[in-house]
Amino acid sequence: MKVKAREEEKLSLTVNQQEKKTMTTDSKQTKNPRKCKQPINEESPLLPNQRGCDEQAVQEFNGASFAGAVFNLSTTIIGAGIMALPATMKVLGLGVGIGMIIFVAILTEASVEMLLRFSKVGKVVSFGGVMGDAFGKAGKVVFQLCILVNNLGTLIVYMIIIGDVLSGTSSTGVHHAGVLEGWFGEHWWNGRTFVLLVTTIFVFAPLASLKRIDSLRYTSALAVALAVVFLVITAGIVVIKFFYEGISMPRFLPNVSDIASVWNLFTVVPVLVTAFICHFNVHTIDNELEDSLLIQPIVQTSLALCSSVYILTSLFGFLLFGDSTLDDVLANFDTNLGIPYSYLLNDIVRISYALHLMLVFPVIFYPLRLNLDDLVFPSSRPLVSDNCRFALSTIGLISVVFVGANFIPSIWDVFQFSGATATVCIGFIFPAAIALRDRHRIATRKDKILSVFMIGLAVFSNVIAIYSDATALLKQKVSPRA
Repeated sequence: MKVKAREEEKLSLTVNQQEKKTMTTDSKQTKNPRKCKQPINEESPLLPNQRGCDEQAVQEFNGASFAGAVFNLSTTIIGAGIMALPATMKVLGLGVGIGMIIFVAILTEASVEMLLRFSKVGKVVSFGGVMGDAFGKAGKVVFQLCILVNNLGTLIVYMIIIGDVLSGTSSTGVHHAGVLEGWFGEHWWNGRTFVLLVTTIFVFAPLASLKRIDSLRYTSALAVALAVVFLVITAGIVVIKFFYEGISMPRFLPNVSDIASVWNLFTVVPVLVTAFICHFNVHTIDNELEDSLLIQPIVQTSLALCSSVYILTSLFGFLLFGDSTLDDVLANFDTNLGIPYSYLLNDIVRISYALHLMLVFPVIFYPLRLNLDDLVFPSSRPLVSDNCRFALSTIGLISVVFVGANFIPSIWDVFQFSGATATVCIGFIFPAAIALRDRHRIATRKDKILSVFMIGLAVFSNVIAIYSDATALLKQKVSPRA
């Protein structure tokens, strides 16, 4: 009897332990809402769908931190646009210019919030997926084409600027010596093509080979720090110059004298839109978070950080150069600033900015590769699960960017047109159109009013911006003949 009682006691303990293990496993599964499960019933296949298994393997990593996500999103936002913002102060005046930076930041936050809300209701995990959910396959393809135009053009511009900074440029007819040429003189090894080749092999290729965007969190933090370095140095130069020579009072309002000057005000819109574009990376960052509820605070924190950097950079850049501020303020750091150690500070500013763009490059490259792969291979397994496809797409895209940067002397004008077309579609028109389409009937009256306002403002201002840019280009080509 005692032996039988002991056996029954052991059996009950074993059952209890099994129940606890089952409960623990269930609780672990419910804690991770992202983990995909396949329903099992009598009609279920014996072998699970391969693509579903691959997606589950990809989704099992959910360890991105809040700080890492903020740095990655901030790096997406702060790119070449930071150098063009002081020129917007020259057009709009300091008061209106700062107001417009804040206004565009608020619109960006609203458009990202709508985008995330509709993606969660539609149970999709990408911007392209939301476009596909709202407008079908055609909508998704149009979005992916816009990403190709925007990101590919942006990366070519980055590489051109890096070449200009390190090796110099003669695209305007006047040769501006690069940092390496200024230090060591003109040699074959500091020529544009060789410098960009070395940078591509030893910087761009390794960083672009990382499969998760969260792996770039440390380089993104360094990129943001370099942007702050540029800001601190510029502020220091302004303070020193104030005591040495004094600084003239900046304009707070735009200088409007005729109808042409009114239309010219709208040319800053593509620059401001490009400065805050980050929508194509929001879902990628969200998918790697442990808690998806953190994405909205991350977006708000990143926009607040970048807006502060933009406002201070625009303020000090315009205070330093005034109406002499060039379209790319970096070009202003090529002359004597009228303070001690002027040329040393110029080199530090230019090198820090070149390093900043090198570290921003892989963050912009990531969604470009992802969307191109989805456009060309829509039915294949995830890109990160196919090493051959991943390597070929990475090598192919980097090669295209390298060739473009070496054979296109200057594409700032093309960059302005892409900002007025593909970029404004990604940032404002597409999110607003998704809200107006309202396939799941969740849009509020406020959403629809805001969407109509965003589309109207984007179309009107960018049509005028394209017209003004085209007119300015025609005048530049006609004037030499006169």
